[in-house]
Amino acid sequence: MKNRLPAGYAKLLADLKKRIRNARVRVAISANRELILLYWEIGRMILKRQKEEGWGSKVIDRLAKDLKQEFPDMKGFSSRNLKYMRAFAEAYPDRKFVQQAAAQIPWFHHCTILDKVKTHAERTWYIQQAIEHGWSRNVLVHQIEGGLYHRKGKAITNFNSTLPSPQSDLAQEVLKNPYVFDFLGLTEDIRERELEKRLIGRIRDFLLELGVGFAFVGSQVHIEVGGEDFYLDLLFYHLKLRCYVVIELKTSAFKPEYAGKMNFYLSAVDDLLRHPDDKPSIGIILCKSRNKIIVEYALRDTTKPIGVSSYRLTRALPEDIKGSLPSVEDLERELESG
Repeated sequence: MKNRLPAGYAKLLADLKKRIRNARVRVAISANRELILLYWEIGRMILKRQKEEGWGSKVIDRLAKDLKQEFPDMKGFSSRNLKYMRAFAEAYPDRKFVQQAAAQIPWFHHCTILDKVKTHAERTWYIQQAIEHGWSRNVLVHQIEGGLYHRKGKAITNFNSTLPSPQSDLAQEVLKNPYVFDFLGLTEDIRERELEKRLIGRIRDFLLELGVGFAFVGSQVHIEVGGEDFYLDLLFYHLKLRCYVVIELKTSAFKPEYAGKMNFYLSAVDDLLRHPDDKPSIGIILCKSRNKIIVEYALRDTTKPIGVSSYRLTRALPEDIKGSLPSVEDLERELESG
């Protein structure tokens, strides 16, 4: 037949599509890197002039007008954006850092970080996390407003004595304290089963709060031990840790017997569900509150890796302050105006 495609055409087409897509990604990354470096250079030059010659904001306003007149087809030369460039250069004076790290995330990510994060160490951490996990602007805002930097790795655990290094360090970093479940819209008075059902109903938000790497396996997962039935509140698998993660929800303060029950569950999961290539299963006990000393005593001689964290149903950020922060949409409209 005249229109019959030659052998191997489908494979050739698939290979070409893959190459073109990869090239487009590389071009986009390269373009973003050049834009970030350009903005940093502009900010550095403005900063230098201001320090040496005492330039004020009116000069920046005039500079914005002249640049937009010279480059009418280019966005990003508003007065406010020029001020962001200056702040960007001031926040990251090291060109090497800008080239190697800062240039890997989009400009609006940087504007968000400059607005919402005040210390250099915290800003650098959010940049690195955004690169590692490919956060969108909305996810970045969510993590900053949720105070992830201050919650990461803050669970009380026995990982140092129950897991080998570096598995113990990685597992510690995965856990937070407290976990924030404000997306549920619940009050403090709630039963454990209802909390579990609500979390499963908002599984995408729950996974976002748990962090990268968690894969949902099931709720009320049945296991049989000694002819009796037991049910795990929530079961996950962590792709980076390569292990099962059992989560028990408690709507009361932590009690020592919770650790014993979790130790039992982890023994059962390791025996009944764990693959030979999997790492030891980890338990997370999520309580309404916890007493640090009681938790440490309860975990001291426990043989299985367990972490204890608290949770909040509402975010700590006051509504009046939260409402005064610019949204991503507000920021974008302002930067692209004019």
